[in-house]
Formats: sequence, structure tokens, C-alpha cells
Amino acid sequence: MLEDEPIFEDALFHQKRKHGVWREIEAPAIEGPIADTHAHVQMLRDPALALARAGAHNVGFVECIVDPSEDGFGPFRALPGWLLEATGTLRRITGHCECGVHEVVVAVPRVRIACGVHPHNAKLYTPELEAALRAHLADRRVSALGEIGLDYHYDLSPREVQQEVFRAQIRLAKETGLPICLHMREAHDDGFAILQEEGFPEAGTLLHCYNLDEAELRRWVDAGCFIAFGGPLTFKKADEVREAAKIVPLDRLLTETDAPFMTPEPLRGIACEPAHTVWTADLMATVRGAETPEERAVFFEQLYANAVGLLDREPTAWQRSHEDGVHA
Repeated sequence: MLEDEPIFEDALFHQKRKHGVWREIEAPAIEGPIADTHAHVQMLRDPALALARAGAHNVGFVECIVDPSEDGFGPFRALPGWLLEATGTLRRITGHCECGVHEVVVAVPRVRIACGVHPHNAKLYTPELEAALRAHLADRRVSALGEIGLDYHYDLSPREVQQEVFRAQIRLAKETGLPICLHMREAHDDGFAILQEEGFPEAGTLLHCYNLDEAELRRWVDAGCFIAFGGPLTFKKADEVREAAKIVPLDRLLTETDAPFMTPEPLRGIACEPAHTVWTADLMATVRGAETPEERAVFFEQLYANAVGLLDREPTAWQRSHEDGVHA
């Protein structure tokens, strides 16, 4: 994505200007670790560098989204190498940058995996793919099933097929004891109805990449869902998103990126990565009225606890009973 972008091997943020000019901009100060609950790490040009930069900015947790119909299971195999390389890169970029982050104890983020078939690819869902997905859900690094749901904006798979595959994966999540990460676009009525019929998984439901108004969001909140906000929260004309963020209970509020998509202000126009969570988190604190450093620290502590409480749990009973069958 955006292959013409230079790769900056540092811990700084670089804003794209006109005529091929780039300038460094100062990162907001975040009083505590934060989490990116939705990132397509394998789609980044340099996953290890992106994870190192995330660690430099105190992103302590990242949920990597894997679609086996599109990504295969390569990210499962690549993740250890990314983390190892990121550790060395983090030492290098924090030891030489002048952005202040080298003064803080930093570490490569803890990375867990959400695995599931996106509604765009529902037409590719076969018994063989489901069997492979089921096998990989037993991997202890997997902490959610997703992203799954419905997308009526692009309709890249027939709607009836999307609905059938969505139901199948809800049932699989309930069988495995895993929470689900939802992708819903212009399909919220059907998606909500299906979840009511199938039953929301007891392990939890995360509504990802929310861009709805307060009226639509309220029923998802009332159903007990966690709500994740990413780059759109920062967009200049997205007042309705910021207003909606105010109604989510603090203990179910999350930050995300959807990297490499949905880059937040002031970095729009470049590929997004987990480190960019700092911009969303910073504005989220303002939206929620956390103004003093003490209030912000408490706010960020709660957001982080929400993320790890939902997505960094111990293996489920199903995973423990099936781990012997995990593929390498």
C-alpha cells in the first residue's frame, strides 16, 4: 500500500506535504500504555519496523487480524520473526532518535491474533477452509474470531452468502469460547438481527471501525458490545463519530487503527500503522473530558485494561483441549 512512500527507519512521525516534501511532527504525550485492537500487520510494508515504532510510542498491545481466505496462515509463521527483528530495531531507533521516547522504558508490543473470514471473502468459505480455520483457532496466540460480519457497501460476496458465513462463524466462536470482532458496513440491521437470533457470544463482541451516529450505536452498546474507534474519530468532518464516542461506557471503549487503512489526522494520506494509535487515543481523551495529566492517566489505564481484558485472556478450555492439533 502506498509503495511510493519512503521507509523512515526511526521512531518519528513523518507528515506528507506537497511536492514530495516530508516533515517531522511531534507525537502527543500519552500517559500510559495504549492498545491497537485491530491492525492488519501483514499488510504493512515492514511489519517488524512498524511493531518497533509502536513500541517506541508505548503501544503495548496489538491485535493482528488474519483472514485465511486472503492471507493464508503465513502471518502465524511470520510473527515470531517480526517480533525478534522488532526487538533489535526498537533498540536502534529509540537509542538514536531525538523524539524523547528513548527516555521511557519501551518494549515491543504484545501481539495476539484474530482470525476469521471477512464478509468480502465469504464466497470463498468452504468446508476445507472452515476446517483449517478451526485448527488454527486452537493456537494459543489467537484471542478472537474476526473480522467477521456483513458488508453491503461493496457486496463483493452475495448477501445471502455473507449472512450464512457470518452465522457459521458466530457458531464457531461460541464453540471455541472466543470473542468476535465485527465488520459491519451498511448492514447493521441485518447484522444485529442475526446476532440476536444466534446469540451474542458470551466471550464478548467487538464492533470495529465504527462510523455510525449515536442513534445507531446505542443498540450495540445496550447489547453489551465493546466499541473500537480509530482514525475516523480524528477526521475534521466526523463530529457525529466524536459525539457517539461519548455514549460508550468507559469499560467497553477501545482504540484501534485498522492499519494500513484509516490513518488518523494529522497523518492522513500515508499508510496507517499501530503507532498511529497515539493520535486517536489523545483525541479520545479530550472527547471524553480527560484533561489533566492525572485524569488522562486514569483514562488511558482503563482503555488499556479494556483491550487486554477482552483480547489478551488465557487460552479457552476449547483451545487447551485442541492445542495438540495446531498446525506449525
